[in-house]
Amino acid sequence: MGIQITPSILNADLSRLADEVARIPSADWVHVDVMDNHFVPNLTLGLPVIEALSKHASQPLDAHLMIEDADRWAPAYAEAGCGSVTFHAEAAKAPVRLAREIRAQGARASMALKPATPIEPYEALLPELDMVLLMTVEPGFGGQKFLDLCLPKIRTTRALMRKHGVETWLQVDGGVSLETIERCAEAGADVFVAGSAVYSADDPDAMVAELRAAAEAAAG
Repeated sequence: MGIQITPSILNADLSRLADEVARIPSADWVHVDVMDNHFVPNLTLGLPVIEALSKHASQPLDAHLMIEDADRWAPAYAEAGCGSVTFHAEAAKAPVRLAREIRAQGARASMALKPATPIEPYEALLPELDMVLLMTVEPGFGGQKFLDLCLPKIRTTRALMRKHGVETWLQVDGGVSLETIERCAEAGADVFVAGSAVYSADDPDAMVAELRAAAEAAAG
């Protein structure tokens, strides 16, 4: 598996989602941020919008659930057509069972960690996960500045994946741009969420290509 770019539609025109997704045909995934105004201080879209968008997007949907009670709600997003469903470690009471439920619905199971949450306590869970998402900003709002203090955690996570011999993807989300993506790729990330960088560009799909090229060059 090589470098993957998954633009976040949080920074797109939410009144024209199908059209906005059509502007990024070369993206590997479409990243959808689901926020409940409880786990994070923001409220975005939910299951009905996901179900509708899945019928129009040519790429699979990558759902990032920033919600409380992830154990209850996450499997429904797999049922709704998402190709990957990410729950937060901080919001899941039974992460292994939840990951298996998501996989049973046919989606990839991913677990996210906030910047201050260490990866080491979750080392044993890596074989149960298809992807780990490391937040490189505090979750809740797009357009935040990348936190360089997260780079050591990216390296540690990649080292633990190698230690266990798993093919788990390592995604980063928050402040990813042409100025920061190379550092993330060098540290070991291979899946990149970019919202502002893509949708503030004159040509979003050209920016996807530029981000991919920069990450591939840094990953070597």
